[in-house]
Amino acid sequence: MWQAEVRVDLDAIRENVSRLRSGTTAELMAVVKADGYGHGMLPAARAALDAGADWLGVCTLDEALTLRRAGVTVPVLAWLLAPGLPLHEGVSAGVDLGTASLAQLDEMIEASRLAGRPARLHLKIDTGLSRGGATVADWPALLDAAAKAQADGLVEVVGVWSHFVYADSPGHPTTDRQLAVFHEGLAMVERAGLRPRWRHLANSAATLTRPDTHFDLVRPGLAIYGLSPVAGETYGLRPAMTARARVMLTKRVPAGTGISYGHAYTTEADANLAVVPLGYADGVPRHASNTGPVQLGGVRRTISGRVCMDQFVLDCGDDPVADGDVATLFGSGVDGEPTADDWAEAVGTINYEIVTRFGGTRVPRVYDGEKP
Repeated sequence: MWQAEVRVDLDAIRENVSRLRSGTTAELMAVVKADGYGHGMLPAARAALDAGADWLGVCTLDEALTLRRAGVTVPVLAWLLAPGLPLHEGVSAGVDLGTASLAQLDEMIEASRLAGRPARLHLKIDTGLSRGGATVADWPALLDAAAKAQADGLVEVVGVWSHFVYADSPGHPTTDRQLAVFHEGLAMVERAGLRPRWRHLANSAATLTRPDTHFDLVRPGLAIYGLSPVAGETYGLRPAMTARARVMLTKRVPAGTGISYGHAYTTEADANLAVVPLGYADGVPRHASNTGPVQLGGVRRTISGRVCMDQFVLDCGDDPVADGDVATLFGSGVDGEPTADDWAEAVGTINYEIVTRFGGTRVPRVYDGEKP
């Protein structure tokens, strides 16, 4: 008997990747960073590869090495690399590395020497996000240094890339401006004598809405888990994660009863209460106090009072409720249950955060659609 669980439908991930794959002529990188957006990095990666993904994308060196240790042999790109990491381990494991500055390039060269083989680099240009990537002003110097290192046999520049600001708002003029900057950056790459095999810019939103940004490789993340990056659109994607728990305790209380810490909620009438053993330690945002939607007994209800570390309460009115009944926080929505989008709207965040919160907790993940 389970108390609480996160169920992940791997067939949904396969369907989503197949759908994305059919919409582009570019190669597809399934982004499985952050433990597969809470879905489990290794199961999600294997499901994505089953469905035709060509690459895997992660943030950290540790994530990339975990994939390699698990026997994953497809190209893997890691791009969030602080100074002083043992990059030679990534080079030895054939991990592609994102590079955005002369200082990073120097570390890549040293890693190549330690590994005894050239590092495979993806040079990143900042086209407007003002986060990772070399500025347009610094780009020529990075290209020249990388071209020299490649000529010396120390690195291999296999990719050039950037990241969008507003791709989740189709038609936003910033996207076109970034695309123009990217084209300018590619022209500089050519003038520097570099011929990278892969040029990539499109995230989930651009993969779905801007085929002119696909180039040689697209990098969907959120969409492979069945969640849309564009509000109000689903694109036929199927959410893969369901979060639910069994009611721990029920009780009847009179009108005027204060519920949970601070009595932020008070019953307006005599009511049946259901105590659900999930809290902010399990991924339920504390901001869901008095706002989070939960389906119980076929009825969509709202969390009553403060979300605690380990539990929350539902005011079920006069509806019958029993210990052990299943409360579903979110799922695909097919059976009327709330979705991750509903939760994001309720607490003022994005669906990315909801699923990622629930995946890395003490609540066990259970997988449907696993292959032997």
